[in-house]
Amino acid sequence: MLWSKAIGAGAEKKKPQVIALAHDSSPFISAYTWSSDTGFGVKFANPAILPSGNGNKVSFSGTGDAVAVAHPNEPSVSAYPWSSATGFGAKYANPATLPVGIGYAVSFSPDGNAIAVGHQTTPYISAYPWSSATGFGVKYANPAVLPGNAVLDVSFSRSGDAIAVAHINAPNLAAYPWSSATGFGTRYANPATLPTGTSRGVSFSPADDAIAFAHQSSPFISAYPWSSATGFGAKYANPTTLPPATGYGVAFSPAGDAVSVAYEASPFISAYPWSSATGFGAKYANPTTLPPEVSLYTAFSPAGDAVFVGHITSPNITAYAWSSATGFGAKYANPATLPPGSVRGMSFTGG
Repeated sequence: MLWSKAIGAGAEKKKPQVIALAHDSSPFISAYTWSSDTGFGVKFANPAILPSGNGNKVSFSGTGDAVAVAHPNEPSVSAYPWSSATGFGAKYANPATLPVGIGYAVSFSPDGNAIAVGHQTTPYISAYPWSSATGFGVKYANPAVLPGNAVLDVSFSRSGDAIAVAHINAPNLAAYPWSSATGFGTRYANPATLPTGTSRGVSFSPADDAIAFAHQSSPFISAYPWSSATGFGAKYANPTTLPPATGYGVAFSPAGDAVSVAYEASPFISAYPWSSATGFGAKYANPTTLPPEVSLYTAFSPAGDAVFVGHITSPNITAYAWSSATGFGAKYANPATLPPGSVRGMSFTGG
């Protein structure tokens, strides 16, 4: 996150970043400037060639010079050069070997040298070398042991040495060592205690010492110690106050001291203090202004001073000031130009 001094004010103001949203209804992807001082800024012009269907998940490359969105119709993933000055560039050529079936999730590796797509049909996960100069490379070999069914979310560890997926059907998750030179390694053993029901969201902690899944059945969120050397540890105790319904998205704060989960019943968002030593703390108080409906995704700003919820009714995106000391703050004003459908994914430049 870049910072600049306010002239003559003696205070520091954060330079605007960009937040991209994947959503139902054309144009299927929307991008806005964002500042925690002022909230949502101006919406960027739509890409010249739109994704071919509802945006499911979206990801900026680690260097912020490309953005990709997963969607239902062929080619299942679309990627664009990105400039925070000018917005979307001309769409990259599709991968030579397309993901099979609906594209549900997309993520760039932290080093920006690979991109992974979770999709509906076997092999359920497809990964490609990536270059912002040339786009998709030749598809990596499939993992030797595939995920059990359609992959609904995918996440690289922050150090880029592992990749984890949330999927339909037991064991509801899979994780693999990862190298952008060689691709998927030998699948890690499943945790002793599996998430209950389809996993829909996955996130590594910033220190790569924990991993969390949002899933269909109680307790709706499950977290495990994580090590790239040994994989999953023994499941952390559930939060004292559980989410009340199916979890769709989960995110750790950038400092690793809080975790949020988005789900399908009121209050639609919960957040907890987090420690990788002890797990979940006592739930933060709900925001004063709740999201209006089923929440499908959650994220923290890269600076950790705002938290976001994507949901299925207007305004489709809700943002709050955030402090790990006090939890949810005041709701930010909605974007002047709202995303036109359910927000299913979001990503920040630099985050």
